[in-house]
Amino acid sequence: MTNLLHRLGIFELATGFRLSRPIRHFTIVCFAAAIWASLPGSVQSAEPLDSASSPVPPLTANADAPEVDRPISFDLDIQPILGTAGCNTGPCHGKQRGQNGFQLSLLGFDSDFDYNAIVRESRGRRIFPAAADESLLLQKATARLPHGGGAKIDPESELYQTLVKWISQGAPRRVEGETVLEKVELVKTKFSLAPREQQPLSVLAHYADGSTRDVTNLATYLSNEATVVDVNESGLLTAGPLPGETAVMARYMNHISVADVVIPQTQPLAEDAFASLPQYNFIDQHLDAKLKQLAILPASAAPEHVFLRRAYTDIIGRLPTPEEARDYLGTTTSQLSESADAIVERRRQLIDQLLDRPEYVDHWANQWADLLRPNPYRVGIKAVLNYDNWIRDQFREGIPYDEFVRRVITAKGSTWQNGVATLYRDRRDPEEITTMVSQLFLGIRLDCAKCHHHPFEKWSQQDFYQFAGYFAQIGRKGTGLSPPISGGEEIVFFSGSGSVKHPVTGETLQPRTLFGDPGSVEPEQDPREALAKWVTSPENDYFAKVQVNRIWAALMGRGIVEPVDDLRSTNPPTHPELFDALAEHFKSTNYDVKELIRTVALSRAYAADSTPNESNVGDRINYSRHYRHPLRAETLLDAIADLTETPSSFTGMPDGSRATQVWTHRVRSMFLDTFGRPDENQDPPCERINESTVTQSLHLMNDRDIDSRIRSDKGRAARLAASDLSAETVVQELYLAAYSRMPTQDEAAYAATLINAAGAQRRGVIEDLMWAMINSPEFTIQN
Repeated sequence: MTNLLHRLGIFELATGFRLSRPIRHFTIVCFAAAIWASLPGSVQSAEPLDSASSPVPPLTANADAPEVDRPISFDLDIQPILGTAGCNTGPCHGKQRGQNGFQLSLLGFDSDFDYNAIVRESRGRRIFPAAADESLLLQKATARLPHGGGAKIDPESELYQTLVKWISQGAPRRVEGETVLEKVELVKTKFSLAPREQQPLSVLAHYADGSTRDVTNLATYLSNEATVVDVNESGLLTAGPLPGETAVMARYMNHISVADVVIPQTQPLAEDAFASLPQYNFIDQHLDAKLKQLAILPASAAPEHVFLRRAYTDIIGRLPTPEEARDYLGTTTSQLSESADAIVERRRQLIDQLLDRPEYVDHWANQWADLLRPNPYRVGIKAVLNYDNWIRDQFREGIPYDEFVRRVITAKGSTWQNGVATLYRDRRDPEEITTMVSQLFLGIRLDCAKCHHHPFEKWSQQDFYQFAGYFAQIGRKGTGLSPPISGGEEIVFFSGSGSVKHPVTGETLQPRTLFGDPGSVEPEQDPREALAKWVTSPENDYFAKVQVNRIWAALMGRGIVEPVDDLRSTNPPTHPELFDALAEHFKSTNYDVKELIRTVALSRAYAADSTPNESNVGDRINYSRHYRHPLRAETLLDAIADLTETPSSFTGMPDGSRATQVWTHRVRSMFLDTFGRPDENQDPPCERINESTVTQSLHLMNDRDIDSRIRSDKGRAARLAASDLSAETVVQELYLAAYSRMPTQDEAAYAATLINAAGAQRRGVIEDLMWAMINSPEFTIQN
């Protein structure tokens, strides 16, 4: 039969090869059609491809073998095969513009598009119902014809036979009585495995007609931490050698289910292991419950000088002075003889003092500037300065977080008089504003949904552009985009007109929130007001949680969810109950940021030592100890200025300005750039990555500016060398200034011996000691 079709010139047409000669005679076509109709199992009905007449019987439990007698559904049978074979993934035909002229929707989110691509595009050359085995689609998938992706489907498999049968049936788009997939469910979502233990996953698909189907062999799987728990293409979990936990995702079609997998310690803890550990607030209660489950013993309390330095650098972004360190350490006694209430009260007084200091404003405003600061090359320098001043004013006034966000979303007026209006000068398209607002204030990353359905979430293009509709009626007048420095004023206002269209359908979309009750938008009302009300609503858990997560990460070294602004079902929190409790606490305080910082800083977990014990050495996510991380770039530069007593000098800023007061990334500083300051051309929000690098180490050792600070005639080293202070007193001041602690006996004796031995040249020794301190982990790392 195939040879006959070759001779008729029809096989080449169906499989995509160029015709060797045109088919001119109607009789030949009719003859071929007659042969086609006579084939066993051929479609002889006059009905179009979009339907098949036989009803669909109940789905079977075996995902690999649909019943022989039922019509094959494109949505329920073919799309899952394309997914499990990887045909519609990003590296293959699912990427934008496809691969070698053949494009599928990413992960099969648009079945109409995919059906058209397979059945109708390129003159229908990809399938050949008269000889389904010879279809170009199958020859490529089995690598009988050259295929860049290699063989994707075994020709002996049931999946292959399903494809053959669907094509033989005439490749219908839909079949009669076709049901709809409603959800996918992992049969078991909680696993506790021993090291190197294996467990299979089982996945069920639930349909609108009440039927279920085992789709374990058709689902795709992904582990968030493959070193902790790996999962293969069949859904088999394999635990790693060390204790830990992670989430594993199962995807089938556009539905996802997540399982939590825990590998507890093999050696159980004593029953009274937690008996002597105080719980200072609800944070410790939640963390201890999880640690008990994992058989992990938390670290002991950090020394008081460590807590002091940690609180100063975390809350106000600077080191305590030697005098401040002496005062605080002089009030402490042994923690073994001090009651939990006394410890909490002493620390509360310290934290309250820090939260009332002006440095608090600069430190936290500087962090938010990373998230909001506009590109100076697009908005002009004056607008950037006004925006930065506005952010600092909000922290200075102590306005609640929900009011802060409402002011950002609904900003209008002059960019020279109301700095926050600069946001809408920088972000001019509704789509740009949408991705920023959703990520910043909801922790939802909608970037993917701008072009296609989000691969790891439920957000569609429809969701994205409806959300963008809230920003479609922003008007602007003035000079608009302008060159740097000479940037002119621009007025942002509600124009009363404007809309957003779906990029594929061309449909004009009405503004709508991503979930929940969107409320109504009156014709004469700025849609952003309705959006701001919905975003900041207490019913919107995303709003409270993303800010809680951001502050928690700043204080604890990592977020309960990482990345901190990526809240989704496939990226679950490490401590869901604690996350909920912190969010409710934040709401109950009317979104008081200071109170949230105070609550976290007063927990036992925050004051834990960073040195691991035998039980928690492998823990990275359960806060059984404090996680070390590099100091923020501005904090470290200010710490060097304080230690050396040489104020920084920044272009365009008053002498003595601190790094946390820098209002634009266009102010040059090689140090800040080296230690993680975002690029001035990088669009916010910019969450920094706190990782030490070789470049940073080399910079600390060799930077001329640091060397000149240490050797300054007006610096601390020169002052101490010229003083009448004893070597022992000099060493104490250096240790208090750098580490907020007194030197140990050995440290004091060794350093004092070096200073005394130098005699009149002791300034050089003091400078060397200071250089060594600046390059030590105790100085650069938040311990």
